[in-house]
Amino acid sequence: MYSLAGKKIWVTGHRGMVGSAIVRRLAGENCRIFTAGREECNLVEQSAVRETMLAERPEVVVVVAGKVGGILANDSYPAEFIYENMMIEANLIHSAHLAGVEKLLFLGSSCIYPKFAEQPIREESLLAGPLEPTNEWYAIAKIAGIKLCQAYRRQHGCDFISAMPTNLYGPGDRYDLETSHVLPALLRKAHEAKLAGAECFEIWGSGTPRREFMHVDDLADACVFLLKTYSDPLPLNIGFGDDVTIGDLAELVARTVGFPGTVTRDTSKPDGTPRKLMDSSRLAQLGWRPRIQLEEGVADAYRHFLSANG
Repeated sequence: MYSLAGKKIWVTGHRGMVGSAIVRRLAGENCRIFTAGREECNLVEQSAVRETMLAERPEVVVVVAGKVGGILANDSYPAEFIYENMMIEANLIHSAHLAGVEKLLFLGSSCIYPKFAEQPIREESLLAGPLEPTNEWYAIAKIAGIKLCQAYRRQHGCDFISAMPTNLYGPGDRYDLETSHVLPALLRKAHEAKLAGAECFEIWGSGTPRREFMHVDDLADACVFLLKTYSDPLPLNIGFGDDVTIGDLAELVARTVGFPGTVTRDTSKPDGTPRKLMDSSRLAQLGWRPRIQLEEGVADAYRHFLSANG
């Protein structure tokens, strides 16, 4: 068991949904949390990262920072997505090695897996087939981060680990209909339909595809658990362990928001992948399971949406 007590922990990307959740979770670990915004340390710049790492000397680093976006952004700016993400992770991982960091956790993404991976998706599916074309630039950068951790572990004995979260939601999420993911987009759609007194709100496709969702506070708890207990080159899935159809999710969102109308389906729009469920059995065998059920988590997300949007 690796103890976090008294350790200086650099959480990168601390202003985002995931990074801020990890900072909240670490607050109860009797550790020293270090954060640095872009104005203090531009993670794309190698010299800035190296200087900060050597000056601050954290014992633990959590690599959450990165350029993120939806399908449209990934497809429109492929060079930015692959360059910035590869630079950030390479700078942090290499500098962590130079500074003698004791433990590093790199967070990947479920999009690293092949488009037509077996379901549920096991860790062994990595690099077993073609990626989803619309986000392959981001996925390739994340795969490179995983391989960097494995390479530094193999060559230098660094205790660098990596994990892949499933679809996340919760405090700090983005609700822009152009760039947000499905659950926050549905919350905003239902909320606006309620305010407008509309009879319905619409979802794309048939509503039959199944997706897995995890509250970001559960992810943060899993990350702390892995920092304490896991030391292996194999990247681990972090998932909820169950999935739901998009149609049923939309109905749950409507009930949570208090929207009395109906949910309609635009079947002229694509469904996407029929199912995307992570196999998180390895993490469960280590002794960790999520605790926030979807209904409870969506209600919490809506409360935070209301507080952030008046």
